Amino acid sequence: MDQTLHRSFKESKAHGSERFPFGIYWYQFAPGAHVVDSHWHTESEIFYCIEGEVLFQINDTEYVPVRAGEALFIDGSDIHTGHARGDQGCSFCAMVFDFGMLASAQYDALQEGMIVPFQERKATFPRLITSETDGALLQHIKDMIALSKQPPPGYEAAIKGHLYLMLHHAAASGRLVNRSRSDAADTSRTERLKKVIVYIQNNYHRPIRISELADLIPMSEGQFCRFFKSMTGQTPVDYMNSYRVRQAAELLRQPEHKISDIALDVGFGHISYFVRVFRKIMNCTPSEYRKNL
Repeated sequence: MDQTLHRSFKESKAHGSERFPFGIYWYQFAPGAHVVDSHWHTESEIFYCIEGEVLFQINDTEYVPVRAGEALFIDGSDIHTGHARGDQGCSFCAMVFDFGMLASAQYDALQEGMIVPFQERKATFPRLITSETDGALLQHIKDMIALSKQPPPGYEAAIKGHLYLMLHHAAASGRLVNRSRSDAADTSRTERLKKVIVYIQNNYHRPIRISELADLIPMSEGQFCRFFKSMTGQTPVDYMNSYRVRQAAELLRQPEHKISDIALDVGFGHISYFVRVFRKIMNCTPSEYRKNL
């Protein structure tokens, strides 16, 4: 299973290539799994649920259930996290892309009327996209997924064409949404969370005390733990463990790394604790995960 999108918070991964910044990923998770750790990226994302149901939290106030056959649009820089709902697990596809790929070579009517307002979030896609409300948009998403499974010649033109047509359909049907306004208090909470997440990213390889994280904001430890849980759906310890396990999963793909060394490299002081946490999050031990690769 590809774990690239599970690199929490601001991702350093390049999606697609410099010349075609469009990446697509498929996932499958067991019931009750924390399928998307809290993170953000500058690119836009289209999340399409294939099976099951996922509850998304966007920033700290918006909760959106996404069911099989529905899609979710996430604007660049939005912090988002997702949990599997129900007893059947879920599978989904995520398309992550730089909307600047649609920019014109010169400042023309398209650039002025659609691209710039979209990048400023004054005219963006609806958050939840369903067959009942946005059938045309959903069909373009399905077509892009189908194209990406075995990209034909001219694939890049087809993907850009579908995104342009999505803009057309959303504008023509009055479904473009203004999400440019943000309450100052909400923005402050989001920025404080990002500060904590970046700190975890830079220091996950060593023990991190809750007091360290609380001092960044600053808050008392109790206030911080409540704040973090409300923003991410996880406790700080669960979040750090989840992030470390995702990093470990990437290292396990490289057979030259010993499991005991990997545990230390990602910040676990004891191999037994690492195995226990890994099993809880990934539903298998590190050795089983490496074997299944």
